Amino acid sequence: MKKEIVIYTFDTCPYCIRAKRLLKNKGVDFKEIDITNKRDKLDELKLKTNCSTVPQIFVNDKFIGGCDDIVALHKDGNFDDIFIK
Repeated sequence: MKKEIVIYTFDTCPYCIRAKRLLKNKGVDFKEIDITNKRDKLDELKLKTNCSTVPQIFVNDKFIGGCDDIVALHKDGNFDDIFIK
């Protein structure tokens, strides 16, 4: 079963750019939802994730975290289990 990856971003956020680069380099297909200037959407996400920063990354509607979280998963060797397998 193919996993659905969704990443919420701001257009100039360096952490968003880094997270998207890692996903692309690993060959992960993802849907990007740009919420730049959409404070209401960020507020809505905060209620769901208790996180008020971007990027916010979901796999099959499960909140995984942000850029630092997926970089850590990659360094620890757990990235593929969550995003690919």
